[in-house]
Amino acid sequence: MNTPSPTLLAQAGRVLAQLKARYPRMGLHLNARNPWELMIATILAAQCTDARVNQITPELFSRWPDAAALAAANQDEVEAVIRPTGFFRNKAKNIIGAGKAVTERFGGVMPHTLAELITIPGVARKTANCVLWGGFGLNEGIAVDTHVKRIAYRLGLTRETDPVTVERDLMRLFPQEEWGGVNHRMVWFGRDVCDARKPQCDACPMTEFCPRLEPPKAARASRGRGGAG
Repeated sequence: MNTPSPTLLAQAGRVLAQLKARYPRMGLHLNARNPWELMIATILAAQCTDARVNQITPELFSRWPDAAALAAANQDEVEAVIRPTGFFRNKAKNIIGAGKAVTERFGGVMPHTLAELITIPGVARKTANCVLWGGFGLNEGIAVDTHVKRIAYRLGLTRETDPVTVERDLMRLFPQEEWGGVNHRMVWFGRDVCDARKPQCDACPMTEFCPRLEPPKAARASRGRGGAG
């Protein structure tokens, strides 16, 4: 793996400083009381807003409070509850499958490694990284959703558009202890300032050093919060 140039490392340092200045305190975007709830909420958040997910998870977790309960749930009933999140049939299948995986393969205990998490239905690297950091305080990677991908490209931190490759590039630029915070702060920044269609450049603290590069249109075709988990 090539070492980033001093210029690129300096750019990453400026970006991180501005993100931390704007968002000094960290918190989760999704309401969850434990790693299990965070994983389910993150699966539901694919192609859906966090606000909408937060509206439906209280009923979901009230009716099926843990992995064993969800594993035994009727899919039609689960679909009815999560319908507002979109793609509800596939999501219901995945979260019921997640309940079965955690119950049968992990003894009802949420796994806390990337390798284990990505074996669970509906969980890919992005969701696994969110759960590891938000649920366990572990930095094994950087969750790359549409906000992170867009901002990293605009700021010149990557020339890639594939989320896994973008994650690799960002992991080389930021200290490991900052990885989870980089994701969450970039998500907030993407919502507040660096909008996909109408970025508020006049109000952006990074204007002086932002090259505002735009990824190829084909790579920007996917809309929503971030696609597959």
